[in-house]
Order: sequence, then C-alpha cells, then structure tokens
Amino acid sequence: MSLDPTAGTSRFDRDTAVDKREDGEFTATLTDAWTTFTTHPNGGYVLGAALQGLGQCLSQPDPLAVSAFFLRPAAPGPATVSTEVVREGRRTATGQAVLEQGGKQVVRVGATYGDLAPDPSARELSLEEPPDLPDPEQCLVPAEFDGTAQGTSIAASVQYRYPSRPGWLDGRTDGRPHSEFWMRFADGRAADTRALVSMVDFAPPAVLEIGEFQTVTVELSVHVRARPAPGWLACRVFTKHVAGGLHEEDVELWDARGTLVAQARQLAMLL
Repeated sequence: MSLDPTAGTSRFDRDTAVDKREDGEFTATLTDAWTTFTTHPNGGYVLGAALQGLGQCLSQPDPLAVSAFFLRPAAPGPATVSTEVVREGRRTATGQAVLEQGGKQVVRVGATYGDLAPDPSARELSLEEPPDLPDPEQCLVPAEFDGTAQGTSIAASVQYRYPSRPGWLDGRTDGRPHSEFWMRFADGRAADTRALVSMVDFAPPAVLEIGEFQTVTVELSVHVRARPAPGWLACRVFTKHVAGGLHEEDVELWDARGTLVAQARQLAMLL
C-alpha cells in the first residue's frame, strides 16, 4: 500500500504539495510539468505552491485577492515557503508568503482570504457577457498543444480548445492581442478557488498574436469572484498597451454556468 499522501491526487495537487516543517514554514518540490516558452516553470504554478502553504495558516477557505511579485525565474527542484499571518478578522484573513530556492527569493505574495459560499441574498450586477464560444467538443485542438512542443510541458498538464486556429501557431504576427478559448486541467481535476489563482496565468499570452513569445511576469494581481462549477472554463485574454518593453495582460475566467469566477491583471516584461 502506498504511503504517499498525494497518491491518487491530480498533477496540480501533487506538484504544489507542501510539507510542514515548523509553524509557518513549509518545504515543496517544484516539477518540470509546467514549463512555458521561457523553459521555466509557469509563474502561476509556482504561486500555487506558495498559496498551498499560506492557505494552511489562515482560517478562511477561499483566496479573494492575491498580489504576487516575481523576483526571479523558478526551476524544478526543492523550495521553501515561509508564511506570516498578518490579520485574522471576522470575515477575512490576510497573510503573506515567500517562496525561495537556493536561499534566493523567487516570489513574494500577499493575499486576503474569505468565504465564497453562495449567498442568495447578495446583490449581483454584471455588465459583461462571458465569451461566446462553441461547445468545447466543437473547438479545434491545435497539434502544437498536444504536450509535445519542446519547452512547453504545461501543454500536457492543461487542455486548451480554440474556436479557430491561433495565427501565431502559423507564424503570423499581425493579429489583435485578444483571444477567447476554453481551458481545463488535462487530468480532469475540477477547478476550485485555489486553482483559479494559478489558472489565470496558464492562459497563453495574448501578445503571442503580435509575435512576442518571451514574456515574464513582474507582478500579478488576482481577484477570485466565485467558486466555479465543474467543467471547462471560458477564458478571455487581452492586452491593450505595449510600451517600454512591458505590457499588461488582463484575464477573465468564466465557469460552465456563465459566472465570472476570476479576474487578473499582470504587468509583464518582454524578453
């Protein structure tokens, strides 16, 4: 019988698992299953490991607002996560975490957690519609997204479905940096609020449409809006401004009910 506590869990849960070393201190092992065009582990995945430690220290179940600063690229291998509880309130709990490798800080994150259990009495207003996409089964699966593309192992961990073939796959660089598509974990793991914080960074960057393949996150802000229903997530990703070697990227994730479940904006650097 296996003694591995992560046996039978999803790849994301296994690869972001942490072991408690002492109060507020954890160890982790980053893997090579989430690399991107930069050949380094995806920043959202690394952030997921940091939040796995921080979430164990806070009383509330759901990340509401997360702000992460990426200080250097991560690498597959051992890491440590140091956490601090800043405040425990009646409705929210706030803390911060630092993930380090080799004694050097990789990401610093501050987060406020709360409870996103559905509240029928809460007021709702939405002035935007979810992406208007065909069913995932009717969308194309580009061959380059089958997980075999060199240096992009994240394509084997995450599934994408596009309604039409992205122009950047064919070398076109005259596109509009705006895309809408479906996304989910390749092994069928249902998204939850912790995973949403990582998944906003799993979306292929919109600036691929203008020929920019090498882009790294400087800062990422995430707002989790609701607990997602099971199934595919409809994604909207867009960039409006590229200047000074930097660009912003906005991401919206909508669940199968047509509910906005996460928003994100990041500032990224072109390499």
